[in-house]
Amino acid sequence: MTDPTFYVPLARAAEELGYDTVSVPDSIFYPFSASSRYPYNADGTREFLENKPFIEPVVAVAAMGAATSRVEFVTSVLKMPIRHPVIFAKEVTSLAVMVGDRFSLGVGTSPWSEDYEAVQLSYEGRGQRLEECIEIVRGLASGEFFGFDGRFYHFDPVKMNPVPSRPIKILIGGHGPANIKRAARVADGWISAGSSTAELAERLDLLQRFRKEYGTDQKPFEIHATTEDSFTPQGVRHLEELGVTHTAGGFGRFNPYGLETDPESLQEKIDNLRRHADSVINA
Repeated sequence: MTDPTFYVPLARAAEELGYDTVSVPDSIFYPFSASSRYPYNADGTREFLENKPFIEPVVAVAAMGAATSRVEFVTSVLKMPIRHPVIFAKEVTSLAVMVGDRFSLGVGTSPWSEDYEAVQLSYEGRGQRLEECIEIVRGLASGEFFGFDGRFYHFDPVKMNPVPSRPIKILIGGHGPANIKRAARVADGWISAGSSTAELAERLDLLQRFRKEYGTDQKPFEIHATTEDSFTPQGVRHLEELGVTHTAGGFGRFNPYGLETDPESLQEKIDNLRRHADSVINA
């Protein structure tokens, strides 16, 4: 949610300083009026997002990927059901090829019905639509002929070329039990939208119970979460003990509430990245 001209130099700096991953948010538009509430802050307001810049994630990752060679990228999270999965499969397979398989797909349903209304899709059934989208992207990313006959999508077998040399990891974001259960059942990982460590621990217990229930607890699984423990070496070790595989840090006020413009310059952000690398990553 920062100045789009910062993306490439920040990705380069992150790679040079030892970060592993750059996560990219997703927002298509800001509505003139809306009744939906934002579930990830205390009062449910969404006004803090007005006038915040969002580059379309595939475009943003392509630009950063072309300027780097090691750091990986993940969408955190992309509103998958409002995109047509066949077209989107072509976009993400092309992206994964162009960045050398350095891309993971974090997806969610979007908490806002307005996203669905704008693209003339029903908000109802969005969870099942998400699962069909995941199945279609995975099928088409295989490089083999793949067709689909579901509740929302139907098409005869088609093949895409090129496709990445390894499967694209798909992670699901969302704090609700339905999304945690869905991540345990069909995904390669789960993305927390932000919480305290205590809240995270409760959700991870639920996640693990679901994984055991579905028999997926022995498969590789990523957990992306950022809490108050993400900013010290001891805290990061604590998160690792809980099962967290990826945690964020580095920027300062990357998403300033109540401010129309980001108060930090590019150099201030790079300095923040360097301080976090010195005090946490290198420690």
